Amino acid sequence: MRLKGKVALVTGGSRGIGQAIAIGFAKEGAAVVVDYIGKPDIADATVSKIKSLGGSVVAVHADVSDSAQVANLIAESVNAFGKLDIVVNNAGIETKHDFVDFPLDEVRKIVDVNLIGPLMVAQAAARQMMKQGRGGRIINISSVHEELPMPTNAPYCASKGGLRMLTRTIAVELAKHNITVNNIGPGAIYTAIDADIQARPELEKLLMAEIPLNRWGQPAEVAGLALYLASDEAAYVTGSTYFIDGGMLRQAGSY
Repeated sequence: MRLKGKVALVTGGSRGIGQAIAIGFAKEGAAVVVDYIGKPDIADATVSKIKSLGGSVVAVHADVSDSAQVANLIAESVNAFGKLDIVVNNAGIETKHDFVDFPLDEVRKIVDVNLIGPLMVAQAAARQMMKQGRGGRIINISSVHEELPMPTNAPYCASKGGLRMLTRTIAVELAKHNITVNNIGPGAIYTAIDADIQARPELEKLLMAEIPLNRWGQPAEVAGLALYLASDEAAYVTGSTYFIDGGMLRQAGSY
């Protein structure tokens, strides 16, 4: 078991990619903290699945854009399992508007959750990891849109571009503490939020035309990459983004 004895925190771990990562880590022996927002039962499916595997898990409610809730999230993680070895910054949001009409309150919320949130979580986690003195792993779930423009999605793209430079910078700064920091950049990964696209064949066909492998990615595939970056096998890997996009970026760069 590649993560036996490790403690991992996954933000936004109640569904989609975050849920797949949390379950994947538990399968490999990690004790898992599932961060969620919303109703108390929203994390039940993830927690139940991990428990059914014989894993150790707790769910903690925390909005990653709130500094006090982030501090409590890290404290609750350590209180539950005695330490913190791995953090996955997966929580994220997006809304779409024409740039000239984008409401400023939505811009601020997107940046707060997608960029300031990972910064605060990584900062608090790094302090804990430094205190423990055994290094650690910080993995940020970014996007192909840290590099690829997407009209009507400017704040989201800007937040992911900022996450790229945050990752690169703190990877250099934290290396002396044996803390690695990497991004995962998913492309079109199928989750429940994409049901509207799959239900409209003409839209799905347009999307698939942008992907050389001509299919959706699956959350479990992202979880597999996260598992590698969290494991001892990736001890010499830091400061980079690893895209998992079916070739989308290479296709976009070929025109």
